[in-house]
Amino acid sequence: MKAATGSVRPSALFFLLLTLIGGCSKDYKMAPSPDGEKVTITINAPQELAPEVLRVMYRSAKCQRVTHDAHGQPQMLDGKNSYEGRFERSGETGMYHTELFVNGGGACEWRLSNVVFSVVYRTPERFGEGVVSGSGAEVIVVFDHDSPQLRVSAPMAVTGSELNVVKDFYPWIKESFIRGYIKRVGLCGGDGGDYTYYARQARNVYFEPVLHSDFVVSSVAPKKHVVGDFIKFKYPDGTVESDGRSEPNFEKMQKIRLKAEAKE
Repeated sequence: MKAATGSVRPSALFFLLLTLIGGCSKDYKMAPSPDGEKVTITINAPQELAPEVLRVMYRSAKCQRVTHDAHGQPQMLDGKNSYEGRFERSGETGMYHTELFVNGGGACEWRLSNVVFSVVYRTPERFGEGVVSGSGAEVIVVFDHDSPQLRVSAPMAVTGSELNVVKDFYPWIKESFIRGYIKRVGLCGGDGGDYTYYARQARNVYFEPVLHSDFVVSSVAPKKHVVGDFIKFKYPDGTVESDGRSEPNFEKMQKIRLKAEAKE
């Protein structure tokens, strides 16, 4: 088989690859069955936070796409079909939800691959004039054996139909100067505030960011690129640290809060 492939001219091989995917090349639309299996995603957010756009990825083994390896040789990968959606809010509460079809249907027989969703500050200007929203709390859920479209670290495998994600977060006010001054408010959480789960059987996904608004961490970035000059973090207990970190010390924030709560 290898010898036969090697004897085929590049133009002929490219035509062969196009022929292989030609059956789906005309119609990549999804057409899920109205009564098909669904995944329900629920966010229970405090009033200060709101979900961003939901990013959804479907894949198809039937409608493959052509890519090339490091040697320029063509390779076949599952086709991709992605879109952005929004959560629906239940009245004036902090409950948001959406539903996604497991089987996207259509000629390509699309299947749900992964979703990415996050929450950010609803009104960042409450932290001062000109303050904008920074990085929030992000959750990635993978429903197949492929890697998500985002680079992730320390993914966790979860079995069963229920995925419950309840995590602590702290307000993080950060100032930066290089390429222009900007002041953002984001969220400080464990593992950088991003959580990835391989949950192939999950059909009910629940996310609750627990925001500790009274414990704020702030940071000031260097005004110039100077070797040995790092971001300065000021913690709620008044301590200031500048040790090369790019994000606050989440474990330190937890200890400060728990110590304060124990005195109450």
